[in-house]
Amino acid sequence: MIRVLIADDSSFMRKILSDLFKANSDFEVVGTAINGKDTIEKVLKLKPDILTLDINMPVLDGLKALKIIMEECPLPVVMISSLTKAGADETIKALELGAVDFINKTGGSISRVDTISNEIIEKCYAATRANLRSAMRQANLSNLGSKRKKLLFPSLSSNKLIAIGTSTGGPKALQYVITKLPADLPCGVVVVQHMPPGFTKSLADRLNQMSQVTVKEAENGESIKPAHVYIAPGNYHMLVNKDTRGNIITLNQNPPIGNHRPSVNALFDSVVPFGKNLVSVILTGMGNDGTVGMQHIKKVHGYIIAENEATSVVYGMPKSVVDLGIADEVLPIDEIANAIVNAIKRI
Repeated sequence: MIRVLIADDSSFMRKILSDLFKANSDFEVVGTAINGKDTIEKVLKLKPDILTLDINMPVLDGLKALKIIMEECPLPVVMISSLTKAGADETIKALELGAVDFINKTGGSISRVDTISNEIIEKCYAATRANLRSAMRQANLSNLGSKRKKLLFPSLSSNKLIAIGTSTGGPKALQYVITKLPADLPCGVVVVQHMPPGFTKSLADRLNQMSQVTVKEAENGESIKPAHVYIAPGNYHMLVNKDTRGNIITLNQNPPIGNHRPSVNALFDSVVPFGKNLVSVILTGMGNDGTVGMQHIKKVHGYIIAENEATSVVYGMPKSVVDLGIADEVLPIDEIANAIVNAIKRI
């Protein structure tokens, strides 16, 4: 039985979330909290297995409460977030502080809970199985990035490319990797992070502030530049195509692949033509998105790096690749950036 504490200042929200969990025999609602101070007190008293935590609450907001909880009584936390610019920025900060995942309030409200009930249950299940030690170890990474000035590169594309795929735990893992890439990285980086629309822009902006390389949300039709990182926008597949202009990003809203849009497999399949000039990376995440694409990359002698189990928040996507025996390196998250740079130098 998974014991859940629900923290939200809205009585309506508390009720619909409580009803949702009570309808699932694997969950037990051990309590509800109405503000951040109340949440901390009940976490310490009730010792739940998982906490759903609203960001905007009175007395003490969700971010401040989360910081105290992860310091005093750490447990898996799933944030409840609104789809606004401020809400997206705060969600990224919550993930930095150690929250495992987040649930987006559809249209600013979760009243249509029937449309996302499966997502809520699935994410809460995954959170209880997450590597909490890894999530906390990857928290508070704001000092990882160098203060070196970003270098400007021409629009011409390199014949090399780095492709990264990740999901649950990915925002923190990407901080470990992207912030350690050098300002003179000789090629571009394309990233698929499973995330809904609105949040990928906040993630890209946050990483850009911390990194030597330039990080941005990808735009349709733009050329890939060296020392630039392009994150697929939520709800869009991102592909890379070669043409006379160089390596071009294309975005589309074709049907989801394995319930994912953006899909890691879609990105990885599109970069297969880079062959041995490709370094592909699979990081923490639930499920196996990216595995099929990695098999295709292996056939053309692309270089494959997978995060290891010890540092993965959820060892699903990397495990699927590692179990096939196709990874060239299996590494802890803090060694992956260096491995990428070395691999790019060799090819």
